[in-house]
Amino acid sequence: MLETETKHGAEKETGRLEAFSDGVYSIAMTLLVLDLKVPHVNGPGIPGELIRALVAQWPSYLAFVTSFFTILIMWVNHHAMFKLIGKVSRGLMFSNGFLLMMTTVVPFTTGLVAEYLQKPGGRFATAIYCASFVFISVGYNLTWHSAAHNRRLIRSDVPDRAVQTITRNYRFGVPSYLVATACAFINPALSMAIISALWIFWSITPGKE
Repeated sequence: MLETETKHGAEKETGRLEAFSDGVYSIAMTLLVLDLKVPHVNGPGIPGELIRALVAQWPSYLAFVTSFFTILIMWVNHHAMFKLIGKVSRGLMFSNGFLLMMTTVVPFTTGLVAEYLQKPGGRFATAIYCASFVFISVGYNLTWHSAAHNRRLIRSDVPDRAVQTITRNYRFGVPSYLVATACAFINPALSMAIISALWIFWSITPGKE
């Protein structure tokens, strides 16, 4: 009975923070669709013209899909992280807040890269887009460190191996996104490919018990 009450208390303690975070993730994902515009064509709007206008907006589709799945994987990993956390501290709340703040920037950077990918400013726009994920990765590391350092907020039944695995995987994020940011100044397409590869990596990398 006591064990059940303790577990329920831990779930309740992290519940508000998780619910708040879920709301931010869902709003950020929803806002991405605002950058998908209905094309306007000159003339009667015959099917061929409309198709060409839709195809011409491919940077918007690429940015939308990349950002949507990246935020989706971020939310999945955030959920997996908090399955291991049993308590909340001010440090955890502030570091998680920084993570969420950077997440809300993604719709803006997505619109930026969609608008300028094929223009002279495409390399700089792509670099800003990738840099936003550098800060998001920093946010994940700060949030996890706030909970996992000396296991101060980690549930007692979580094995050390699970904690070490997440710590190791999160450290991989910052340098990887820095590489993507640097590549943007050389080849924006390669940079976007790296970002896509990274969300595939985060989707399969261990992040749970």
